[in-house]
Amino acid sequence: QVQLVESGGGLVQAGGSLRLSCAASGRTFSRYAMGWFRQAPGKEREFVAAIRWRGGSTLYSDSVKGRFTISRDNAENTVSLQMNSLKPEDTAVYYCAADRLTFRDLGLSGQERAYGNWGQGTQVTVSS
Repeated sequence: QVQLVESGGGLVQAGGSLRLSCAASGRTFSRYAMGWFRQAPGKEREFVAAIRWRGGSTLYSDSVKGRFTISRDNAENTVSLQMNSLKPEDTAVYYCAADRLTFRDLGLSGQERAYGNWGQGTQVTVSS
C-alpha cells in the first residue's frame, strides 16, 4: 500500500499560485492512478484532479479546469498540483489519494470510492 504525505499549502492572495506536492513511500507508487481532493469548511469533500498511473491522461473538475495542473514524477515517487489563478472559493484542505487498484485508467477517478488510501491533507487559504 502507498503511504502519502502532502505539503506545499499556505496562504495566498486571490489570483496567486501555489504548488502542492504529495510524497509517496513504497515500491509500487508508479502502479496507481493518483488524485487530489479538497474539503472546505462546512462542505463535502470534492474531486479536484487525477492522473493515470503512468502519467499522460488527466481528469479535472469543471471548477479547476484551465487553472490547475496535475503531474507526477514516478522516478521521485511524487504527484503535484500546480494551482494558478486561485480564488477564495479554492480555500480548503487538499488531500492526495491513491487508486484502490493498480494499472487502472481514469473512468472512476472522479469518485472518492475509486481511492484506497489518503494523505493527511494540507491547508490552502486564498484571501480576497
